[in-house]
Amino acid sequence: MRTPGESLMAPEDLSRLTIDKSDRTVRKRRRLQPLYWTAAGLLLVILLVSLYLTGRLVPAIAVDTAAVSRIYPSQTFSLLNASGYVAAQRKAAVASKITGRLISLSVEEGSRVKAGEVIARLEDEDARAARDQAAANLKSARADTAQMRAELQDADLNYSRKKQLLQRDVISRAEYDTAEARYLRARAAVAAAEAREKSAEAALKGAETSLGYALIRAPFDAVVLTKNADIGDIVTPLGAAANAKAAVVTIADLNSLQVEADVSESSLALVKTGQPCEIQLDALPDLRFRGVVHMIVPTADRTKATILVKVRFVDLDPRILPEMSAKVAFLSRLPKPEEQRLRTAVNASALVKRAGLFVAFKIEGDRVRETPVEKGETFGDLVEVTAGLKTGDRVVLTPSTRLRDGSRIKINEK
Repeated sequence: MRTPGESLMAPEDLSRLTIDKSDRTVRKRRRLQPLYWTAAGLLLVILLVSLYLTGRLVPAIAVDTAAVSRIYPSQTFSLLNASGYVAAQRKAAVASKITGRLISLSVEEGSRVKAGEVIARLEDEDARAARDQAAANLKSARADTAQMRAELQDADLNYSRKKQLLQRDVISRAEYDTAEARYLRARAAVAAAEAREKSAEAALKGAETSLGYALIRAPFDAVVLTKNADIGDIVTPLGAAANAKAAVVTIADLNSLQVEADVSESSLALVKTGQPCEIQLDALPDLRFRGVVHMIVPTADRTKATILVKVRFVDLDPRILPEMSAKVAFLSRLPKPEEQRLRTAVNASALVKRAGLFVAFKIEGDRVRETPVEKGETFGDLVEVTAGLKTGDRVVLTPSTRLRDGSRIKINEK
Protein backbone atom coordinates (compact mmCIF):
# COMPACT_ATOMS: atom_id res chain seq x y z
CA MET A 1 0.00 0.00 0.00
CA ARG A 2 1.44 3.49 -1.03
CA THR A 3 1.57 6.34 1.35
CA PRO A 4 -0.01 9.64 0.29
CA GLY A 5 3.30 11.40 -0.69
CA GLU A 6 4.79 8.48 -2.62
CA SER A 7 5.14 8.83 -6.42
CA LEU A 8 2.84 6.81 -8.56
CA MET A 9 5.68 6.03 -11.10
CA ALA A 10 7.90 3.04 -10.84
CA PRO A 11 11.74 3.33 -10.78
CA GLU A 12 12.06 1.74 -14.22
CA ASP A 13 9.74 4.39 -15.58
CA LEU A 14 11.97 7.16 -14.23
CA SER A 15 15.00 5.91 -16.19
CA ARG A 16 13.06 6.45 -19.35
CA LEU A 17 12.81 10.14 -18.60
CA THR A 18 16.75 10.61 -18.93
CA ILE A 19 17.86 12.62 -22.06
CA ASP A 20 20.46 10.82 -24.17
CA LYS A 21 23.18 13.40 -25.16
CA SER A 22 25.88 11.07 -26.57
CA ASP A 23 24.82 11.27 -30.18
CA ARG A 24 24.59 15.06 -30.12
CA THR A 25 28.07 15.42 -28.52
CA VAL A 26 29.70 13.21 -31.14
CA ARG A 27 28.11 15.18 -33.94
CA LYS A 28 29.30 18.49 -32.39
CA ARG A 29 32.90 17.23 -31.99
CA ARG A 30 32.92 16.03 -35.56
CA ARG A 31 31.96 19.53 -36.70
CA LEU A 32 34.73 21.27 -34.59
CA GLN A 33 37.68 19.02 -35.61
CA PRO A 34 38.17 20.58 -39.12
CA LEU A 35 38.23 24.06 -37.54
CA TYR A 36 41.02 23.06 -35.14
CA TRP A 37 43.14 21.66 -37.96
CA THR A 38 42.57 24.73 -40.12
CA ALA A 39 43.58 27.11 -37.31
CA ALA A 40 46.67 25.02 -36.50
CA GLY A 41 47.66 24.90 -40.14
CA LEU A 42 47.21 28.65 -40.46
CA LEU A 43 49.36 29.28 -37.38
CA LEU A 44 52.03 26.95 -38.76
CA VAL A 45 52.07 28.79 -42.08
CA ILE A 46 52.34 32.14 -40.29
CA LEU A 47 55.21 30.78 -38.16
CA LEU A 48 57.05 29.43 -41.20
CA VAL A 49 56.60 32.67 -43.12
CA SER A 50 57.87 34.72 -40.18
CA LEU A 51 60.88 32.43 -39.74
CA TYR A 52 61.64 32.68 -43.45
CA LEU A 53 61.31 36.45 -43.47
CA THR A 54 63.59 36.76 -40.45
CA GLY A 55 66.10 34.47 -42.15
CA ARG A 56 66.03 31.76 -39.51
CA LEU A 57 65.08 29.10 -42.01
CA VAL A 58 67.81 30.28 -44.41
CA PRO A 59 71.22 28.74 -43.61
CA ALA A 60 73.99 31.16 -42.56
CA ILE A 61 76.31 32.17 -45.40
CA ALA A 62 80.01 31.59 -44.73
CA VAL A 63 82.03 34.75 -45.45
CA ASP A 64 85.52 36.17 -45.14
CA THR A 65 85.92 39.58 -43.56
CA ALA A 66 88.18 42.62 -43.72
CA ALA A 67 88.50 45.73 -41.59
CA VAL A 68 88.22 49.34 -42.68
CA SER A 69 91.48 51.05 -41.72
CA ARG A 70 93.39 54.30 -42.01
CA ILE A 71 96.32 54.19 -44.42
CA TYR A 72 98.86 56.44 -46.04
CA PRO A 73 99.09 55.98 -49.82
CA SER A 74 102.87 55.74 -49.54
CA GLN A 75 102.41 52.33 -47.93
CA THR A 76 101.62 50.93 -51.37
CA PHE A 77 105.15 51.59 -52.68
CA SER A 78 107.07 50.66 -49.54
CA LEU A 79 109.99 48.31 -50.23
CA LEU A 80 110.94 47.37 -46.69
CA ASN A 81 109.88 47.97 -43.10
CA ALA A 82 112.19 48.07 -40.10
CA SER A 83 111.93 49.03 -36.46
CA GLY A 84 114.25 51.00 -34.24
CA TYR A 85 114.54 53.89 -31.79
CA VAL A 86 114.98 57.64 -31.97
CA ALA A 87 118.48 58.64 -30.87
CA ALA A 88 120.25 61.99 -30.57
CA GLN A 89 123.50 62.11 -32.51
CA ARG A 90 124.81 64.90 -30.24
CA LYS A 91 124.47 64.00 -26.60
CA ALA A 92 126.63 64.85 -23.60
CA ALA A 93 126.92 64.18 -19.90
CA VAL A 94 127.92 67.63 -18.67
CA ALA A 95 130.42 67.59 -15.80
CA SER A 96 133.03 69.80 -14.18
CA LYS A 97 136.79 69.78 -14.78
CA ILE A 98 137.44 70.41 -11.10
CA THR A 99 136.23 68.88 -7.87
CA GLY A 100 133.82 70.94 -5.82
CA ARG A 101 130.52 71.10 -4.02
CA LEU A 102 127.47 71.96 -6.12
CA ILE A 103 125.91 75.16 -4.80
CA SER A 104 123.60 76.15 -7.67
CA LEU A 105 121.64 74.27 -10.35
CA SER A 106 119.52 76.41 -12.68
CA VAL A 107 117.97 73.74 -14.95
CA GLU A 108 115.73 70.70 -14.69
CA GLU A 109 114.50 67.95 -16.99
CA GLY A 110 113.10 69.44 -20.17
CA SER A 111 114.91 72.78 -19.85
CA ARG A 112 116.24 74.20 -23.10
CA VAL A 113 119.74 75.65 -22.89
CA LYS A 114 121.91 77.65 -25.27
CA ALA A 115 125.59 77.09 -25.97
CA GLY A 116 127.67 78.76 -23.22
CA GLU A 117 124.73 79.16 -20.84
CA VAL A 118 125.54 78.52 -17.17
CA ILE A 119 123.84 75.32 -16.02
CA ALA A 120 125.31 74.97 -12.53
CA ARG A 121 127.91 76.48 -10.21
CA LEU A 122 130.38 74.95 -7.79
CA GLU A 123 131.82 76.55 -4.66
CA ASP A 124 134.74 78.74 -5.78
CA GLU A 125 136.24 80.49 -2.74
CA ASP A 126 139.64 78.85 -3.16
CA ALA A 127 139.67 79.56 -6.88
CA ARG A 128 138.80 83.20 -6.25
CA ALA A 129 141.62 83.48 -3.69
CA ALA A 130 144.06 81.99 -6.19
CA ARG A 131 142.85 84.43 -8.83
CA ASP A 132 143.29 87.40 -6.47
CA GLN A 133 146.80 86.25 -5.58
CA ALA A 134 147.72 85.90 -9.23
CA ALA A 135 146.35 89.37 -9.91
CA ALA A 136 148.49 90.82 -7.08
CA ASN A 137 151.58 89.05 -8.40
CA LEU A 138 150.95 90.49 -11.84
CA LYS A 139 150.62 93.97 -10.38
CA SER A 140 153.93 93.56 -8.55
CA ALA A 141 155.61 92.26 -11.69
CA ARG A 142 154.40 95.22 -13.70
CA ALA A 143 155.75 97.58 -11.06
CA ASP A 144 159.16 95.86 -11.21
CA THR A 145 159.13 96.12 -14.97
CA ALA A 146 158.41 99.85 -14.79
CA GLN A 147 161.29 100.29 -12.32
CA MET A 148 163.69 98.33 -14.52
CA ARG A 149 162.71 100.38 -17.56
CA ALA A 150 163.41 103.59 -15.62
CA GLU A 151 166.84 102.31 -14.66
CA LEU A 152 167.45 101.28 -18.26
CA GLN A 153 166.58 104.75 -19.45
CA ASP A 154 169.01 106.34 -16.96
CA ALA A 155 171.73 103.87 -17.86
CA ASP A 156 171.15 104.52 -21.57
CA LEU A 157 171.49 108.28 -21.13
CA ASN A 158 174.64 107.89 -19.04
CA TYR A 159 176.10 105.46 -21.58
CA SER A 160 175.44 107.88 -24.43
CA ARG A 161 177.16 110.77 -22.59
CA LYS A 162 180.14 108.65 -21.70
CA LYS A 163 180.42 107.57 -25.30
CA GLN A 164 180.57 111.21 -26.51
CA LEU A 165 183.05 112.19 -23.82
CA LEU A 166 185.26 109.25 -24.71
CA GLN A 167 185.33 110.39 -28.34
CA ARG A 168 186.62 113.80 -27.18
CA ASP A 169 189.09 112.13 -24.78
CA VAL A 170 187.45 113.80 -21.80
CA ILE A 171 187.05 110.57 -19.80
CA SER A 172 189.05 107.43 -19.51
CA ARG A 173 188.24 104.17 -21.19
CA ALA A 174 187.49 102.60 -17.82
CA GLU A 175 184.68 105.07 -17.10
CA TYR A 176 183.17 104.37 -20.50
CA ASP A 177 183.33 100.62 -19.89
CA THR A 178 181.59 101.04 -16.54
CA ALA A 179 178.75 103.03 -18.13
CA GLU A 180 178.38 100.45 -20.91
CA ALA A 181 178.25 97.57 -18.43
CA ARG A 182 175.61 99.38 -16.39
CA TYR A 183 173.53 99.92 -19.54
CA LEU A 184 173.72 96.24 -20.52
CA ARG A 185 172.75 95.13 -16.97
CA ALA A 186 169.74 97.49 -17.03
CA ARG A 187 168.62 96.16 -20.41
CA ALA A 188 168.88 92.57 -19.15
CA ALA A 189 166.97 93.50 -15.98
CA VAL A 190 164.16 94.93 -18.10
CA ALA A 191 163.98 91.73 -20.15
CA ALA A 192 163.81 89.65 -16.97
CA ALA A 193 161.13 91.90 -15.51
CA GLU A 194 159.08 91.65 -18.70
CA ALA A 195 159.40 87.85 -18.57
CA ARG A 196 158.21 87.82 -14.95
CA GLU A 197 155.32 90.06 -15.97
CA LYS A 198 154.30 87.65 -18.73
CA SER A 199 154.57 84.77 -16.29
CA ALA A 200 152.33 86.62 -13.84
CA GLU A 201 149.85 87.32 -16.65
CA ALA A 202 149.79 83.64 -17.53
CA ALA A 203 149.31 82.72 -13.87
CA LEU A 204 146.39 85.14 -13.63
CA LYS A 205 144.85 83.73 -16.79
CA GLY A 206 145.21 80.21 -15.39
CA ALA A 207 143.61 81.27 -12.12
CA GLU A 208 140.72 82.91 -13.97
CA THR A 209 140.30 79.76 -16.06
CA SER A 210 140.22 77.63 -12.93
CA LEU A 211 137.65 80.00 -11.49
CA GLY A 212 135.64 79.59 -14.68
CA TYR A 213 135.62 75.82 -14.17
CA ALA A 214 133.38 76.43 -11.18
CA LEU A 215 130.71 77.49 -13.70
CA ILE A 216 129.34 74.52 -15.62
CA ARG A 217 128.17 75.65 -19.06
CA ALA A 218 126.21 74.01 -21.87
CA PRO A 219 128.55 72.94 -24.68
CA PHE A 220 125.85 73.36 -27.38
CA ASP A 221 122.19 74.22 -27.84
CA ALA A 222 120.28 71.33 -26.27
CA VAL A 223 117.51 70.06 -24.02
CA VAL A 224 118.16 68.64 -20.55
CA LEU A 225 117.25 64.95 -20.51
CA THR A 226 118.21 63.95 -16.97
CA LYS A 227 119.43 65.64 -13.81
CA ASN A 228 122.21 63.60 -12.22
CA ALA A 229 123.21 65.72 -9.21
CA ASP A 230 121.56 67.93 -6.61
CA ILE A 231 122.71 70.96 -4.67
CA GLY A 232 125.17 69.87 -1.97
CA ASP A 233 126.61 66.94 -3.92
CA ILE A 234 130.34 66.69 -4.49
CA VAL A 235 131.06 66.87 -8.22
CA THR A 236 134.35 65.45 -9.46
CA PRO A 237 135.64 64.63 -12.97
CA LEU A 238 136.34 61.02 -11.97
CA GLY A 239 133.46 60.31 -9.59
CA ALA A 240 135.66 57.95 -7.58
CA ALA A 241 134.25 58.82 -4.18
CA ALA A 242 131.14 57.01 -3.01
CA ASN A 243 129.13 60.22 -2.61
CA ALA A 244 130.58 62.05 -5.62
CA LYS A 245 128.84 62.63 -8.94
CA ALA A 246 130.69 62.67 -12.25
CA ALA A 247 127.97 64.41 -14.30
CA VAL A 248 125.55 67.12 -13.31
CA VAL A 249 123.05 66.80 -16.20
CA THR A 250 122.68 64.88 -19.44
CA ILE A 251 121.72 66.94 -22.48
CA ALA A 252 120.90 66.20 -26.10
CA ASP A 253 120.65 68.28 -29.25
CA LEU A 254 117.11 67.60 -30.51
CA ASN A 255 118.07 68.96 -33.92
CA SER A 256 120.31 65.92 -34.33
CA LEU A 257 117.59 63.31 -33.75
CA GLN A 258 117.68 60.30 -36.07
CA VAL A 259 116.05 56.88 -36.13
CA GLU A 260 118.49 54.02 -35.71
CA ALA A 261 116.84 51.00 -37.33
CA ASP A 262 118.05 47.41 -37.64
CA VAL A 263 117.85 46.09 -41.21
CA SER A 264 118.31 42.42 -41.96
CA GLU A 265 121.45 41.57 -43.92
CA SER A 266 119.36 39.82 -46.58
CA SER A 267 117.35 43.03 -47.17
CA LEU A 268 120.25 45.47 -47.24
CA ALA A 269 120.15 45.59 -51.06
CA LEU A 270 116.83 47.46 -50.80
CA VAL A 271 118.40 50.31 -48.82
CA LYS A 272 120.71 53.05 -50.08
CA THR A 273 121.95 56.41 -48.80
CA GLY A 274 119.59 59.26 -49.64
CA GLN A 275 116.59 56.94 -50.05
CA PRO A 276 113.22 58.50 -49.03
CA CYS A 277 111.56 57.00 -45.97
CA GLU A 278 108.45 57.38 -43.89
CA ILE A 279 108.74 57.27 -40.10
CA GLN A 280 105.95 56.28 -37.72
CA LEU A 281 106.34 56.71 -33.96
CA ASP A 282 104.48 54.43 -31.55
CA ALA A 283 103.76 57.47 -29.40
CA LEU A 284 102.14 59.31 -32.37
CA PRO A 285 100.46 56.53 -34.38
CA ASP A 286 98.31 58.86 -36.51
CA LEU A 287 101.27 60.81 -37.86
CA ARG A 288 103.89 60.03 -40.49
CA PHE A 289 107.18 61.92 -40.70
CA ARG A 290 109.29 62.30 -43.80
CA GLY A 291 112.76 60.84 -43.55
CA VAL A 292 115.83 60.06 -45.62
CA VAL A 293 118.55 57.45 -45.17
CA HIS A 294 121.47 59.34 -43.67
CA MET A 295 123.98 56.54 -43.16
CA ILE A 296 124.43 52.80 -43.42
CA VAL A 297 126.80 51.95 -40.58
CA PRO A 298 129.62 49.87 -42.15
CA THR A 299 129.50 46.99 -39.70
CA ALA A 300 127.08 44.18 -38.91
CA ASP A 301 125.73 42.78 -35.67
CA ARG A 302 126.48 39.09 -36.05
CA THR A 303 124.32 38.13 -33.08
CA LYS A 304 121.21 39.50 -34.82
CA ALA A 305 122.40 39.34 -38.46
CA THR A 306 121.41 43.01 -38.90
CA ILE A 307 123.02 46.25 -39.99
CA LEU A 308 122.33 49.60 -38.37
CA VAL A 309 120.78 52.21 -40.67
CA LYS A 310 120.41 55.81 -39.54
CA VAL A 311 117.40 57.70 -40.90
CA ARG A 312 117.31 61.48 -40.61
CA PHE A 313 114.08 63.44 -40.03
CA VAL A 314 113.30 65.89 -42.83
CA ASP A 315 110.78 67.80 -40.71
CA LEU A 316 111.53 68.03 -37.01
CA ASP A 317 108.68 68.13 -34.51
CA PRO A 318 108.93 69.12 -30.82
CA ARG A 319 106.92 66.00 -29.94
CA ILE A 320 109.74 63.76 -31.17
CA LEU A 321 111.87 62.72 -28.20
CA PRO A 322 114.96 60.53 -27.78
CA GLU A 323 114.47 56.79 -27.15
CA MET A 324 110.98 56.70 -28.72
CA SER A 325 110.11 53.50 -30.56
CA ALA A 326 109.83 53.98 -34.31
CA LYS A 327 109.00 52.08 -37.48
CA VAL A 328 110.63 53.02 -40.76
CA ALA A 329 109.22 52.32 -44.22
CA PHE A 330 111.87 52.48 -46.95
CA LEU A 331 110.12 53.79 -50.08
CA SER A 332 110.82 53.15 -53.75
CA ARG A 333 110.23 56.82 -54.63
CA LEU A 334 109.56 60.17 -53.06
CA PRO A 335 105.85 60.47 -52.15
CA LYS A 336 103.78 63.24 -53.69
CA PRO A 337 102.17 65.82 -51.38
CA GLU A 338 98.71 64.31 -51.82
CA GLU A 339 100.09 60.86 -50.97
CA GLN A 340 101.07 62.03 -47.51
CA ARG A 341 97.44 62.55 -46.40
CA LEU A 342 95.80 59.92 -44.22
CA ARG A 343 92.96 58.05 -45.99
CA THR A 344 90.19 55.65 -44.94
CA ALA A 345 90.47 52.52 -47.10
CA VAL A 346 89.20 48.98 -47.47
CA ASN A 347 90.06 45.99 -49.61
CA ALA A 348 88.70 46.60 -53.11
CA SER A 349 87.04 43.16 -53.22
CA ALA A 350 84.70 44.22 -50.39
CA LEU A 351 82.84 46.62 -52.71
CA VAL A 352 80.25 45.42 -55.23
CA LYS A 353 77.87 47.23 -57.54
CA ARG A 354 74.17 46.87 -56.79
CA ALA A 355 71.52 48.92 -58.64
CA GLY A 356 74.18 51.22 -60.04
CA LEU A 357 75.70 51.99 -56.63
CA PHE A 358 78.79 50.69 -54.88
CA VAL A 359 77.86 48.96 -51.66
CA ALA A 360 79.61 47.07 -48.89
CA PHE A 361 78.08 44.54 -46.52
CA LYS A 362 78.91 45.77 -43.03
CA ILE A 363 78.87 43.12 -40.33
CA GLU A 364 76.53 43.72 -37.40
CA GLY A 365 76.57 40.74 -35.08
CA ASP A 366 75.66 37.64 -37.09
CA ARG A 367 74.04 39.63 -39.89
CA VAL A 368 75.09 42.06 -42.58
CA ARG A 369 73.83 45.49 -43.45
CA GLU A 370 74.01 46.61 -47.08
CA THR A 371 75.69 50.01 -46.92
CA PRO A 372 76.15 52.38 -49.89
CA VAL A 373 79.67 53.80 -50.08
CA GLU A 374 81.50 56.46 -52.07
CA LYS A 375 84.79 55.40 -53.63
CA GLY A 376 87.92 57.48 -53.88
CA GLU A 377 91.37 56.69 -55.25
CA THR A 378 92.74 53.18 -55.61
CA PHE A 379 96.02 52.19 -53.96
CA GLY A 380 97.05 48.71 -55.02
CA ASP A 381 94.46 46.26 -53.66
CA LEU A 382 92.99 48.96 -51.41
CA VAL A 383 90.41 51.57 -52.34
CA GLU A 384 89.67 54.82 -50.55
CA VAL A 385 86.24 55.18 -48.95
CA THR A 386 85.08 58.79 -48.64
CA ALA A 387 81.60 58.07 -47.20
CA GLY A 388 79.53 55.20 -45.86
CA LEU A 389 82.13 53.40 -43.73
CA LYS A 390 84.38 54.41 -40.87
CA THR A 391 87.61 53.14 -39.41
CA GLY A 392 87.12 49.92 -37.46
CA ASP A 393 84.07 48.68 -39.39
CA ARG A 394 84.22 45.06 -40.55
CA VAL A 395 82.90 44.18 -43.99
CA VAL A 396 82.44 41.03 -46.08
CA LEU A 397 85.18 40.21 -48.57
CA THR A 398 83.99 39.24 -52.08
CA PRO A 399 80.27 39.13 -51.18
CA SER A 400 78.27 36.49 -53.09
CA THR A 401 75.08 37.19 -55.06
CA ARG A 402 73.11 35.34 -52.34
CA LEU A 403 74.03 37.97 -49.80
CA ARG A 404 71.26 40.47 -49.08
CA ASP A 405 70.58 43.18 -46.55
CA GLY A 406 69.97 41.42 -43.24
CA SER A 407 71.36 38.03 -44.37
CA ARG A 408 72.65 35.79 -41.63
CA ILE A 409 76.35 34.99 -41.91
CA LYS A 410 79.00 32.77 -40.44
CA ILE A 411 82.56 34.09 -40.38
CA ASN A 412 85.17 31.67 -41.70
CA GLU A 413 87.87 30.80 -39.25
CA LYS A 414 91.36 31.61 -40.55
